[in-house]
Amino acid sequence: MPDGYTEDHLIEQPAIQLMEHELGWGTADCFGEWVGGTSVLGRDGKREVVLTGRLKPALHRLNPDLPVEAIEGAVEELSRDRTALSLAEANREIDKLLKQGVKVREGFDKNLRD
Repeated sequence: MPDGYTEDHLIEQPAIQLMEHELGWGTADCFGEWVGGTSVLGRDGKREVVLTGRLKPALHRLNPDLPVEAIEGAVEELSRDRTALSLAEANREIDKLLKQGVKVREGFDKNLRD
């Protein structure tokens, strides 16, 4: 197989370049995330897909007027198990929560802002 005809060269690297240079996102090469037995991203296990250690501070930064309980509720709703749904249904549900906000139950009548 020619050197340039790999998934990394054809798909992954162009996607990373798009995210970094066009969208301004930060990226990380986490291939060796579990070297040494612990996650460098702070995950408890390989099945944990939501980086709550990053999500909580981001939600607090975007919603400084909400109490910790409301932020915790939003994290819980965003990271709850959706394995009973199809991938498309789960993605639509998360997309809607991220775009329209998560309803906060602790006596607040407003949504978390995105």
